[in-house]
Amino acid sequence: MTRRAVVIGAGHYLPERIVENAEFEATLDTSDEWIRSRSGIERRHFAAEGETTSNMATRAAEAALKAAGRTVEDVDAIVVATSTADLTFPSAATMVQSQLGMTRGFAFDVQAVCAGFVYALANANALIASGQADRVLVIGAETFSRIMDWTDRSTCVLFGDGAGALLLEAQEGAGTSEDRGILATDLNSDGRYKDLLYVDGGVSTQSTGYLRMQGNQVFRHAVEKLASTATTALTRAGVSSEDVDWIVPHQANIRIIQGTAKKMGLPMDKVVVTVQDHGNTSAASIPLALSVGVERGQIKPGDLVVTEAIGGGLAWGAVVLRW
Repeated sequence: MTRRAVVIGAGHYLPERIVENAEFEATLDTSDEWIRSRSGIERRHFAAEGETTSNMATRAAEAALKAAGRTVEDVDAIVVATSTADLTFPSAATMVQSQLGMTRGFAFDVQAVCAGFVYALANANALIASGQADRVLVIGAETFSRIMDWTDRSTCVLFGDGAGALLLEAQEGAGTSEDRGILATDLNSDGRYKDLLYVDGGVSTQSTGYLRMQGNQVFRHAVEKLASTATTALTRAGVSSEDVDWIVPHQANIRIIQGTAKKMGLPMDKVVVTVQDHGNTSAASIPLALSVGVERGQIKPGDLVVTEAIGGGLAWGAVVLRW
């Protein structure tokens, strides 16, 4: 028998404020058509004043616990993927732990920008597979609206805020690709590409900074690296692209999503797409899309799901799991 990390609940949270593309036309040389044609984004959500990453992460976690029929007393660990934690320290995860009323176990953050949730899933899988935890809340949450340069039309129209969460539980499997749970992971990074996507500030420079991106270069790396990491993870899981029921990609840009699916030989009707409604929510985008996919009735128990993401670092990776 093999100890597997199985998803037993998914949930998400989006701030109340919805920002349509047209709202940017008053302050930028842009238009709804320009944004849609280049990114597929139609709207995004922005956090309210005083609404923080940990607040949103907690709301998503509560939704995942409710969907799983579990309480916080059942949770051993919390892993939060974020690049926009409330404070330099402590971690957003410990804040979520407190807000949930959890006084046992442990909590920590993972920072791999848009690839953060894939990295967090891989960490949670290792915790469960090794027996260090039986149930782990894995959360992606971001308030990227706080690091936008509102004069840069090439970046500020792309990002949004939100949170998504999964509750993983240890279950016994037969050790085959038919098992439910995480079947394989693949993680990668290459720091030589730091200047393609970064924030030009930080603690050691005593500044907050703004997000900076070379969009064309990121696009070029994204399609190739996302298809490659997904294929590697599928091979490790002992399955092929023909076995895949759903790709749930990082929701950054519809053209990247389409290009990756094409490179993998999969039709778009096997891809969960939410970028039009949420924009790029960085580490929150995959759990948001997974939760919405379940809510829509797309993702069902037993489905083979591939998630893949790339972000600043560059960091990228994929997870293959059976829902």
